Amino acid sequence: MRIARFVQPGSANAPSGVTWGTVEGQPDATRDALTVAAIDGHPFGPITFTGDRWAIDDVRLLSPILPSKVVALGKNYADHAKEMGDAPPPETPMIFMKPSTSVIGDGDAVRLPASSNEVHYEGELAVVMGRPARNVAREDALAYVLGYAAANDVTARDQQRADVQFTRSKSYDSFCPLGPWIETVLDPADLRLVTRVNGKVKQDGRTSQMVHDIATQIAFISGVMTLLPGDVILTGTPAGVGPIVAGDLVEIEIEGIGILRNPVVRA
Repeated sequence: MRIARFVQPGSANAPSGVTWGTVEGQPDATRDALTVAAIDGHPFGPITFTGDRWAIDDVRLLSPILPSKVVALGKNYADHAKEMGDAPPPETPMIFMKPSTSVIGDGDAVRLPASSNEVHYEGELAVVMGRPARNVAREDALAYVLGYAAANDVTARDQQRADVQFTRSKSYDSFCPLGPWIETVLDPADLRLVTRVNGKVKQDGRTSQMVHDIATQIAFISGVMTLLPGDVILTGTPAGVGPIVAGDLVEIEIEGIGILRNPVVRA
């Protein structure tokens, strides 16, 4: 099931507003062949439908979730750790956080801050939590997951180098594109992840190349902090990160999920 959050048109049953729904259509269908069916309430539990349905082009997709926090992994692909000058990668998951205000949805613009001269894309698989998780055992970890989405861990690389720690470089508004929806039925173990900038492939990796797999990440993070329903884990990026500039279009495509597209503008 693909869960989206969107601005719905007005209908006989409900006024215009933000709602969740399921994306209907074949996985390989073109976007104009997809529809969204509104659900009653939130997706964290049994899903019932309102009966409202629209073509996907008639609604505006938002980020599929507004997390209380985004927890991200650094250098979780060996080739990326190497390109960043760190080999071998960290023996235990290296985590940092992005604020909820950095989250934007499919089609929203990544805004380049005036304070940085070197902003990079980082295509990633995102994990969306489905229920509270605290001190979760690795063997139970995936049962706490609602689903998966594509993400872009946008980074002001010059500030990351200057500050050493990651907070400023990762936290600007719009620095966490997420979407286009949440896929709830998916095996995340070996998915192809491709990042394109203006149609040119920049990253081409597989989730099986992660140093620490998703179950390990959830177990580790939940031993540090409680993960709440809707919280997001960014699982790391493959090699091939690089700069973006105003006017670019960044696409993160993940097998079994779809394509997250975001233009880049100067703030």
